[in-house]
This record gives sequence, C-alpha cells and structure tokens, in this order.
Amino acid sequence: MDTSFRGTNRTARQGRLRTFGVEEEFLLVDPISGKAMPLAEQVLMQAMGVPESGPALGPTLALEVKQEQIEVVGPVCSTLQELETGIRAGRSLADEAARKVGARAVALATSPVAGLPTVVQQPRYLTMASRFGLTLREQLTCGFHVHVQITSGEEGVAVLDRIRVWLPLLLALSTNSPFWQGSDSGYSSFRYQAWSRWPTAGPCERFGSEREYRRYVQSLLASGVLIDEGMIYFDARLSRNHPTVEVRIADVCMEASHAAVIATIVRALVEKASQQWRAGVLAPRLTAEQLRLAAWKASESGVEGMLLHPLLNTPCPATEAIQVLLKHIRPILAGSGDEQRVMTTVARMLSSGTGAQRQRDVMMRTGDLAAVVRDAVERTHGAAAPQGAPAPSDRSRRRLQATESI
Repeated sequence: MDTSFRGTNRTARQGRLRTFGVEEEFLLVDPISGKAMPLAEQVLMQAMGVPESGPALGPTLALEVKQEQIEVVGPVCSTLQELETGIRAGRSLADEAARKVGARAVALATSPVAGLPTVVQQPRYLTMASRFGLTLREQLTCGFHVHVQITSGEEGVAVLDRIRVWLPLLLALSTNSPFWQGSDSGYSSFRYQAWSRWPTAGPCERFGSEREYRRYVQSLLASGVLIDEGMIYFDARLSRNHPTVEVRIADVCMEASHAAVIATIVRALVEKASQQWRAGVLAPRLTAEQLRLAAWKASESGVEGMLLHPLLNTPCPATEAIQVLLKHIRPILAGSGDEQRVMTTVARMLSSGTGAQRQRDVMMRTGDLAAVVRDAVERTHGAAAPQGAPAPSDRSRRRLQATESI
C-alpha cells in the first residue's frame, strides 16, 4: 500500500517531457480454479536476483498488504512506448515468478472467485489489521498508481488542485472489478467502493498552497486514526519520497496498452495543470462532495451509460465526458507526439469496453468465474497489437471521429 516509485529524481531524457512511471498491483491466482493464492512472499523470493536492465532500471516486485497480491514497481520513462514496454516487462517478471510456485499473475482489480485473503505478516500490516478490523481483512484490491515528475511541492499542489475534477474519468476508463466474493457487484469498479472504506480515501478540497496541503496532512495524522502518512489515501497526492504527483484512483487495467494510455493521459493532465497554474488560471471550484458523486458514478458505470460532466457535475453520456477530457489535454498530447495513439486507444475502449465489460462478457458466455480469471490472465500478458491492426469497428470508428472533431 505504501511502496514508492523509484528514480523519479532523474530529468526527462527527451526534450521537455516530464518523466513518469507506474505501479501495478496484481492478483496471484490458481491457473485452473482462478482462486487467489497466498503466495506473495514465495513469488518475491523467486524474483530476487533477477538483474535490472536498461538505463532507467527495470521493473521490480514488492509485497503488498495481502499474500494474494504482488506489486510491480515500474521504471522511470519519458515516452508512451517506453512506458508500455516497461509495463509489459513488469507483468512478465511477476508472471514468471508466479509460475515457478504454481500460480499466475493477473491484472484484476478484485477477485471474481470468492475467498478470504491472508495478511502479510509484517508489523505495519498486523497493526492495521488490529485497528481496522474487517476493512483490512476483506481488503484484496489491486490499483494502478501513476507518478508524474514535478519541479516543486508548490507546483505539485497546484497540479492536484487542477486535476481533481478529471480523476473520476480516469476511474471510468480503468474499471476492471465488477465481481466481489463470487457475485456481480453491480459496479464496474467495486474496487473503488471497497477502497472507499478507508478513512482518508477519495477526493479532497482544493488546497491552494503546499503549506495548506502539509497542514491538512498533519491534522489527519494528529487525529490518531491513521497508522502513518502512508495511509493518506487521497485519489491523488504528493509522493512522500520523490518529486512526483501520484494519481491513485484507477483500477489495475486488464490490458497493458490501456494502462500505458491512461498513464499518458495523467501526464498530460499534470502538464496542462502546471501551465494553467503558471498562467494564473484558477482551479475548478467543484467541491469534494461533488467529486465524490462523480467518482461513485464512474465506479458504477465505467464507460457505459452516463457519467457526470467533469466541469458542470451534471449527467452526460460517458462518451461526451471523455471527449471533454481529451479536448482539455489535446494540445499537450500533440506536443508529446501521443495524440493519435491516445485517441485511437480511447476510441477502442469506448467501443469494446474496459476490463469490467470483458469480465462480464466472459461470464455471460461461460457462466464460470474461473473462466473469467483464465481469460484475464491471457489478456494481462497478451502481445502488443501491431501498428494499425486490427482496425476499429464501425462503432469505434464513429467514436474516434467524434473525439478527433473536438
């Protein structure tokens, strides 16, 4: 829950692009039954000694709070393609280690197959289990955390104040947890619902300055409710150990290409927010309560049906809300060379659905939650699609044209 992104003090190696990177949490599952397996420490042992590679170092594995999950901490990257390569390498590293102990690593944000998870026997986690009871005992959720380089804490808080209205749309695009304890939850992201049980989880009000952000964090710690600062579980926060903004609202994505594009959208949001701050553009005035409603709706609907407009907080079709997001960051994406890739991938997501829809489709076809998990394993480790193929469906093409017209 509190592992840190490594190496973000490096400057961007290409032009003026901000460096960025991700942390992905994966379930460890039986390859036949699909049940989550308490093997994290064994998996970590198998991965020890694997050499890191590349100028920005390769991915590494880390324990999470439960033995049924493993975290991949990715390398620092400058481009979308570099990031996706790192994501795929991290997934391969986790899966190879899991295979050695009879499991598979799968990108599912909750376990479709029912089971009671096992707490990692470390003092911090045991203390949390004692204090937070069922909230901790039941907690088996896998998130997707995106880190983006900032130049100062003051810039970071200015960014947090300006990206907060867009975060529910990131949740909608990432939704990958419709099942909970063997049943359809009725949500596209039940992970977000379960995660919201933590006392500091969710959106915040605008802070206005780094000083106010620090004061607020200290007031939460002074309450005595939290174990430590690692339990500041805002949807987006300043990293405790590195000069980054950390966006934490998303489900782990079933497909590596979706994860890479969502991270690229986050980087563009950070750059746009910084530009607005420097230009004196005020942060949107939506309240935390309004944003909580927007995140709840995104958790329920994903990219199907209605969402809340990111600036007006009124109901609108999901496609319209995503179009507003893309219009907001399009100049940034064009400047980094990522516009076409992001637009195309988002159009595919709107057409075919997210991981949540994929899980439900498999369940409807097979009636078997184990088959849902097995399919997700294959999608987690699927090869990158060749450039330009397959072509978007007619529905996807129409949606792509709509996003390109804004």
